[in-house]
Amino acid sequence: MIYLDNAATSWPKPAAVPRAVAACLRRAASPGRGGHGLSREADKILFAAREALAALFGAENSGTITFAANATDALNTALFGLLAPGDRVVTTSMEHNAVARPLRALEDRGLILEIVGCDRTGALPLDSLDDALDGGAKAVVVTHASNVTGGVMPLADIGRKARAAGALLIVDAAQTAGAEPVDVAAMGIDVMAFSGHKSLLGPQGTGGLYVREGVMVEPLRYGGTGSLSESDRQPPFYPDRLESGTPNTPGIAGLLAGVRYINQRGLEDIRAAEHRLTRELVAGLASISGIEVYGPPPGAPRAAVVSFTVGDRDSGEIAYRLDREHGIACRGGLHCAPWAHKTIGTLSTGTVRFSPGCFTTAADIAAALAAVRSIAAGHGNTH
Repeated sequence: MIYLDNAATSWPKPAAVPRAVAACLRRAASPGRGGHGLSREADKILFAAREALAALFGAENSGTITFAANATDALNTALFGLLAPGDRVVTTSMEHNAVARPLRALEDRGLILEIVGCDRTGALPLDSLDDALDGGAKAVVVTHASNVTGGVMPLADIGRKARAAGALLIVDAAQTAGAEPVDVAAMGIDVMAFSGHKSLLGPQGTGGLYVREGVMVEPLRYGGTGSLSESDRQPPFYPDRLESGTPNTPGIAGLLAGVRYINQRGLEDIRAAEHRLTRELVAGLASISGIEVYGPPPGAPRAAVVSFTVGDRDSGEIAYRLDREHGIACRGGLHCAPWAHKTIGTLSTGTVRFSPGCFTTAADIAAALAAVRSIAAGHGNTH
């Protein structure tokens, strides 16, 4: 099988990831829930993972990293924990449902929502963002890179504009954490959700939230944290404030192994390889008659995500045939991002999405292009 669905979940994982999960299950217990050796071993895993993630994201204090079940869980914690009825929030038309649905739910409760339209390539017009911020805002909520087009938002510019307007910058980094450089201080990021099971190469069921020091997020969950057990009030300090309940220690052990792999190989090496394969995909697909490729123009920033259509044919059918006839795993449909598809004009058809990862090879890309060429030419099954 050729796996080109890394935007959903990276696969395969580095060999150290499942080893770390298994080792944790053998030797670690609940962190912060005992003074014995197994509990202390779990404490060390969580601390090491926070330290590694903080360093990767340019955060000075690892206590600003809290763990969550996934990026969606982290985004819900941030949005419901920071925003209230009457607050004005600015976002973009390229957001995933992990942002869109919580914001719509908050809008039903009295949030004032301003959606800045992006152009047909998915790019955000910064002058339109300026206009939206003229009315003031509690927060700007934006994806770092679209899971549909791969277009990368200019976070540093957005961060400067948000600060000038007195707004928090809340970032969905599900598609970029571990694959694109992220510096929370330089980019002006106040809050950032990340996924553990995508480019950070960890297991499913892992993710987290960076919260800048001084920003207070109301917890989404309350309960035991292993700290201040004499009190029936939630701890006021991070990370305990947002981490009630027993954490997914085996998953976090695997996530730590994934981050260590990134550090060992080098994020820039991974990024360069993925960008090279992405350019080959875009150029190869664009050369096939009947194919339309969506997203940034050549030379513009793009994460390792490429969406395309084959005429007016249903994207689900194309993805199904790529899997069944050619052994290529990809995704067809709306990718949980209807706003983005409406923006780029593919709401009725969806798109086929190829997303290479750090273990994808040039031969994989060549085989995928040959398969698309065959299907576009009408070869093979038609049903």
